[in-house]
Amino acid sequence: MEKKRKLGRGVAVVGAGMSPFGMFAERNSKDLFIEAFREMIPSIDKGFQPNDIDALYLGNFTNDFFVQQSHWGAILVDAIGLVPKPATRTEGACASSALAFREAVFSIASGFYDMVLVGGFEQMSTQSTEQVSEGLALAASPFERQAGFTFPGVFGAIATAYFNRYEATREHLMNVTIKSHENGKLNPKAQHQRTIQEIMDSRLAKAAKNGWPIPDWQDEKAFLADPQANPSIAWPTHLFDCSPISDGAACLLLVGEELATSFSETPIYVRGLGQASGRNLHSCADLTSLEATRFASREAYSMAGLTPDDIQFAEVHDCFSIAEILAIEDLGFFAPGTGFQAVADGQTRLQGSKPINTSGGLKCKGHPVGATGAAQLIEVWQQLRQTAGERQIPSTDLRFGAAQSMGGTGGTCTFTILERR
Repeated sequence: MEKKRKLGRGVAVVGAGMSPFGMFAERNSKDLFIEAFREMIPSIDKGFQPNDIDALYLGNFTNDFFVQQSHWGAILVDAIGLVPKPATRTEGACASSALAFREAVFSIASGFYDMVLVGGFEQMSTQSTEQVSEGLALAASPFERQAGFTFPGVFGAIATAYFNRYEATREHLMNVTIKSHENGKLNPKAQHQRTIQEIMDSRLAKAAKNGWPIPDWQDEKAFLADPQANPSIAWPTHLFDCSPISDGAACLLLVGEELATSFSETPIYVRGLGQASGRNLHSCADLTSLEATRFASREAYSMAGLTPDDIQFAEVHDCFSIAEILAIEDLGFFAPGTGFQAVADGQTRLQGSKPINTSGGLKCKGHPVGATGAAQLIEVWQQLRQTAGERQIPSTDLRFGAAQSMGGTGGTCTFTILERR
């Protein structure tokens, strides 16, 4: 019988901040993290003293490779003036700061700490696209790397398997892309803030201005189907199916449950946590589902005493368009083989029955890999507090939101459920 997990002490999120996500070659990692930390401070409704922070848990994947610098915990504690508070770095590829959040929750739930800062960051734009691909490939298994798989290749293979099993096509991936760009336009921190329609219109206008042949794009899908506008990266994955190279930082402040209302008018509580590991891609029995997502979500639902139907919205790890479709099925939101149709039917849009990636997702918000898990949780926190601005989910009774973060080719997955009481 599977053991039901529970925390020895409740934990709440009382503040959060993040830098813009984008490519900022003129800035460094410390700048980005300091900006996120400074933005967090006024988000704490009733104020706090930074010196009351007991510890920092920091997620970062591989700044060691991207900027040739390690030991970031101590560096950033010094940068934000918290010496001699302890700092611990977590690494789980693209799930690195989701793991930092999990460890921070445990440190408070144990009673050892009362207030903990969680952060994540990555600086990727200092490298070429080829070098970034090499750095990210460090998260793949040795066999996958030896076989020459890059992440677009991995998810291209996954998409091919999904297409072969179900009735999905490239057009269904386009639906994910179009929805992501519509949400990204509403996010002032997003790296990509234009809809596909706006991108298409700007290219048409440029062609007309320069006297070039005018492409015959009747709508967004015609634009995305044009290999000149949207070239193939690893079939069936195309350019607009891929998350970008990004820089950025994000952080959250966690406190013990009984302290939460001393800091926030609307604290958001940790309701469920799950983490799991998955097999290397070459030994998976099924490429159309990621077992780590299934097991992590099952653990979180059990801890929370909830079902997938109770989760009103979620941020999921859409490093590629197909990854969003797999996630919403593996999390139990939609039955296997039906996620692509749910997207096509508009169920995952901002106004839909199960909004997914209201932030724009990794695809449009950006994907500075070490910051991604924390940034996903910030979006859930903002939505539950009704402070997401133009992209706010229209429902007035939001209570449960969740974030799924994934590392590598599905080797690490976390699922976190947050609650507004």
